Amino acid sequence: MSAPLTTAPPTRRRLSVPRLIVAMMATGAVVAGAFIGVQQLTASAEMTPQSWFAGYADVTATPSFAFESPASKAGKNVVLSFIVSTPGDVCTPSWGAAYSLAEAANSLDLDRRIARLQQQGGEVAVSFGGQANDELATNCTNVTELAAAYASVIDRYQISTIDVDVEGANLTNRAANERRADALAVLQKERRASGKELAIWLTLPVAPTGLDQNGQFAVRDTLAKKVDLAGVNVMTMDYGSSLSPGTSELAASTQALVATQRQLGVIYRQAGVRLSDKTLWSKIGVTPMIGQNDVEAEVFTLAASSGLNEFARSHGIGRVSMWSLNRDLTCGSNYVTLKIASDSCSGINQGKAKFAQLLSASITGSPKFSAAVVTTSEPVDGALRKDDPAKSPYAIWQNTNSYLEGTKIVWHHSVYQAKWWTRGQLPDNPVLNNWETPWLLVGPVLPGEKPTAVPTVPAGTYPDWTGLNSYEKGKRVLFDGAPFEAKWWNQAESPAAASANPDSSPWVPLTIVQIKEVAASAAPAPLPSPTN
Repeated sequence: MSAPLTTAPPTRRRLSVPRLIVAMMATGAVVAGAFIGVQQLTASAEMTPQSWFAGYADVTATPSFAFESPASKAGKNVVLSFIVSTPGDVCTPSWGAAYSLAEAANSLDLDRRIARLQQQGGEVAVSFGGQANDELATNCTNVTELAAAYASVIDRYQISTIDVDVEGANLTNRAANERRADALAVLQKERRASGKELAIWLTLPVAPTGLDQNGQFAVRDTLAKKVDLAGVNVMTMDYGSSLSPGTSELAASTQALVATQRQLGVIYRQAGVRLSDKTLWSKIGVTPMIGQNDVEAEVFTLAASSGLNEFARSHGIGRVSMWSLNRDLTCGSNYVTLKIASDSCSGINQGKAKFAQLLSASITGSPKFSAAVVTTSEPVDGALRKDDPAKSPYAIWQNTNSYLEGTKIVWHHSVYQAKWWTRGQLPDNPVLNNWETPWLLVGPVLPGEKPTAVPTVPAGTYPDWTGLNSYEKGKRVLFDGAPFEAKWWNQAESPAAASANPDSSPWVPLTIVQIKEVAASAAPAPLPSPTN
């Protein structure tokens, strides 16, 4: 299924002592909600879909897999794979580049087998793409024809859920991503206008650290075209070099899911929609490769299946799949080596256990549920996110202030620390990578916290600042009782400006260490010890 992932002018007005003391610690003025509107968007939780399980079934694999006769109810829902572009007729869909839709009906009796599964209460979704061939959008460059190609598959098999598996060279093709998104947006809009629903899942490769840049682009490009994604299904398999030594398949999979959920939340926020954690988890799918993976050292065990099922249920993951139903049995004695992944067996001794049963335990939804849910937004009062300076240990972030490396501020009830000089960059601006933001999230503001108290120096330790005097570099003064040191020669430059623009101000507030040193040096010398 997947290859290895191998400047504002300074103010001159004087500041009060409390404001300046806070400024010395945080170099920021107290302004709350400067760039938060009255309302923000969040997802409505009214129709969170039920989690569902459906294993992939490789339609063209040999020997043929009888998905229409599931061994247990765990196999009643299937994701048939893969519809790809037909060589030489790129806008025509085919099964694995081997059978046209009509040929599959005749040679594989596919239409009848699908109908039989549906008679038994099962549901079918269809997956487009995969690793081995070209997904339709890769070579079909006419959006109208591309949409028609997708529609022909959906209409023939009467499905309401599709899966688009984008990996390998298909994933790196940004133009194809955009064409695909355009076509799917048109198709989804037309379906909804006629009273039909179409759930669209993107299936993407993943590492324990989450989606790579190409995967992130695929989601962004799809949302940018206004496609209402049912979710993003990640292939927790074939990690290759991204898997740290000693990390189990289960641990790597749960790490990948947590990372992807965070990334998806950021991507949606960048698209203008704020989703709750619960809604985000419902938009996550997981697909392990059962048993022996393509990477020899990677084996997904039966115990890992139970652990992944527990994680999925406890987090409300929207979809669980597996690659593949074809492989859910012990290999026969005539299979030469279990270190090479087979299309028709798992490569491990399963006994009577089935991966499908373990992965689907207590997951009762169906693909139709995700088709019926539309991602909507509702207004939230922005005042709920305002910070109270009286309950904040540091100054509240302000857009017009500069912040030096190491400065701590408060924003939306959390403490952040500047990793480098910054101005005008929101501390909680959604980013996918840590290097994209100058702010490090330290943690929440704790109950009962107050503005941080800063020690002062005794009156008379330094002369009071006056605008009539000139000051050489290194000269120290008191301003509203707080000590400052001149960075260069200046006159009539109030230390007040240091809080709002520390770079342009000739004054820098003394650090706590410097203040303590001053206090120690100003302390009276100890009396000499008595001598005989």
